[in-house]
Amino acid sequence: MHYLNRMRNTPEQIAALKDKDDGKPVHMVNLLSFKEKAVYEDSRETTLTGYEAYGLYGEVVSRLITERGGKIMFSAAVAGMVVGEVENVWDAVAIAEYPSFDSFLDMISSQEWLAAEEHRTAGLSGQLNIATKSS
Repeated sequence: MHYLNRMRNTPEQIAALKDKDDGKPVHMVNLLSFKEKAVYEDSRETTLTGYEAYGLYGEVVSRLITERGGKIMFSAAVAGMVVGEVENVWDAVAIAEYPSFDSFLDMISSQEWLAAEEHRTAGLSGQLNIATKSS
């Protein structure tokens, strides 16, 4: 299996998901890998770990999700692999529910989310964000 561990979505990814949006709830599965020490894009000095920096982002995002009618369904540290093998195991998994894909897009285009994103990129060494729909 080949995957690209990126920090930001592409316009093509958003367009493809918009085409599939039926206005029903969407669950975002987040696979997270943290930097040992946070590294900010503006080169500021910090004593934060990657996990702590991501926590600052998470505080804001949790509130933004709730304000849009969504909720954090699950969040936990990864204990280890049970089936399969990967080169690097993710550090944490989180699942957020949004009322619709549009509510997710509204959140990630808000000024508050854009301001908090600096903590996300400072703290994460990588992330996969998977949109899922109930069948």
